[in-house]
Amino acid sequence: MLKEIIEHHILDHVYAYIGLGAFSLPLSKHLLMMLIVAVGLALVLPWVFRSRLPGMGLARTAVETLVLFIRDGMVIPSMGEEGRKYTPYFCTLFFFILCSNLLGLVPYGATATGNISVTAALALSTFLLINISGVAAHGVGGYLKSFVPHGVPVWLTPFLFVIEIIGLIAKTFALCVRLFANMIGGHIVLLSLIAMIFIFSEINVYAGVFGAIPVAIPMALFISMLEVFVAALQAYIFTFLTAIFTGAALHPH
Repeated sequence: MLKEIIEHHILDHVYAYIGLGAFSLPLSKHLLMMLIVAVGLALVLPWVFRSRLPGMGLARTAVETLVLFIRDGMVIPSMGEEGRKYTPYFCTLFFFILCSNLLGLVPYGATATGNISVTAALALSTFLLINISGVAAHGVGGYLKSFVPHGVPVWLTPFLFVIEIIGLIAKTFALCVRLFANMIGGHIVLLSLIAMIFIFSEINVYAGVFGAIPVAIPMALFISMLEVFVAALQAYIFTFLTAIFTGAALHPH
């Protein structure tokens, strides 16, 4: 009953087209999940720090520990003291990816980071951050000069410059594909294990009950718990690599 209400009375209205002149934006389920994460983080985190309800102290401590870990364990070691002013961005990036990953494990939810368009947008944000921070720190000329090491022969300079540009694009592409592949891969394995029950049931109903279920269900539960760990790990990896690449732009030599 709840599923029918969600699908026919809510999502039917959500999956409408928002007309913006000649441009139409389809509000898909992944976009809905991202809006839930963004609005949820914007409302819940300030409420956690301001609330005096019992048990909120533990939640505040957990959030503060994560923020300090991001700042002192990822940003400052990779970017130096200049990284302090970038800490809010990296905290936003980490919590957004983490919550988007975990929301896919909730019934009727969806993993927005299992969409290549979402991970491409996140990777593009990293690409812009790397270049904008590099230009802000060294100027346009100084940043472009940092692409080529000192002492390189003049005739070799254009080749190294092109290689560095390709490497920067490859880093961005790798961030995009890594997050997408890891998040979608876990769901594929989970669905494959559950599908074993129906496959064996088609062959023999007793094989489905006594053969596949005792194996498939424990494995599915194990993969589900593993996905929780992978969700946190992928948020950490994406944020940490972004900090490393941005630090390389701030301190090229």
